[in-house]
Amino acid sequence: MKKWYKLTALLLAVLFVLAAVPAGDGTSILPQAQALTQKDIDALKDQANELKGKRREVEKQLAELKNDRSTVLQRINLLNQQIAITEEEIANTESEISGYQVLLDQTAYELEENKKQEEKQYALFCERARVMEEAGTVSYWAVIFKAESFSDLLGRLADIQEVINYDQGVLDTLRQLRAGIEEKQAYQEELKAEAEAAKAELQQQQQSLESQRTEANNLVAEIEANMAEYQDLWAEIEADEKAVEADIKKKTEELARQQAAANGGATTPSVGGYIWPVTTSRKINSPMGSRNTGIPGASTNHKGVDIGGVFYSSRVLATKAGTVITSKRSSSYGEYVVIYHGPGNTTLYAHMSQRMVSEGDVVVQGQVIGITGSTGIANGPHLHYEITENGARVNPLNYLPGWIKNW
Repeated sequence: MKKWYKLTALLLAVLFVLAAVPAGDGTSILPQAQALTQKDIDALKDQANELKGKRREVEKQLAELKNDRSTVLQRINLLNQQIAITEEEIANTESEISGYQVLLDQTAYELEENKKQEEKQYALFCERARVMEEAGTVSYWAVIFKAESFSDLLGRLADIQEVINYDQGVLDTLRQLRAGIEEKQAYQEELKAEAEAAKAELQQQQQSLESQRTEANNLVAEIEANMAEYQDLWAEIEADEKAVEADIKKKTEELARQQAAANGGATTPSVGGYIWPVTTSRKINSPMGSRNTGIPGASTNHKGVDIGGVFYSSRVLATKAGTVITSKRSSSYGEYVVIYHGPGNTTLYAHMSQRMVSEGDVVVQGQVIGITGSTGIANGPHLHYEITENGARVNPLNYLPGWIKNW
């Protein structure tokens, strides 16, 4: 019985190699189209290196401005850039991990197909050996029983004249395929190691992102807690908001003129018909109107409402259909978008972590235009939302049914 175990082991070794041989019709047993290649992974690695370079440059600038109160807005802006880069790095690493998994799945599929083919080749090989033994042309069993290893088996078979005449090409192919399979198995182990390394890198990036967000939020909290010492900064923030307002007015009027010209001069103001800009929260952290800034006797006019309870992951929706007239970063509003809905009618969405539309894009109601965040002058994640009708800001709470007071 031990000899039969030895025979089976040797035959299985040969047939594992045979499993990789293409089918008789010339087609491969592997998937016809692969979704991903090592080249795609390498491209993601190159992108990761570029992002690391950008991050190091931002970190350098932050270090130069540290503890300089006159550059607070620059620091906040750089922190926002740093956060954006880290978010890109995280997305890139997640894609890399997904890529490794695809390659691992492909490799596992190939090996599984090899096993299936192995069973077929095993039956054919045994049948051929039985026929040759019965014909008495050569004692295959005797040759196999004397072999001590797979390499020894190939050597002994190669010495048989009938094998040389009939199977030498197959044996050469077997040796090549054996080397190929061993290489594939080594590649599989390499992929597993790189995937684990990428997962560890992702964990570090996520920790860095949390630290960066905390630093940005703490800096804004410091400003809010010591506004009397930041009067010049507050004036700069107010100036930035006015510049944004002037830009919106200019673009709104220009687009209204263009549409009026296209409609032969007829215009119809669009009023009402809004939906909530997020679906994950109904909490209003701050209403529209005057609010204390921390400076004795001073206040600022909050030009919209702040929707809280959204963290850094809620999708921001276009509350009405329209045309994007602004999509950029501002010192005070952070990442923000403005949509034109008709003459005098716009909506503004601010402090987002990501913008997903560009100036000139035509959007439909409910389309995702960004992701909530805490960029600009924002102490924690929320969405600042404004509405103008007939060229003047109106209270968004009049158009947000079911809102919950959270201030």
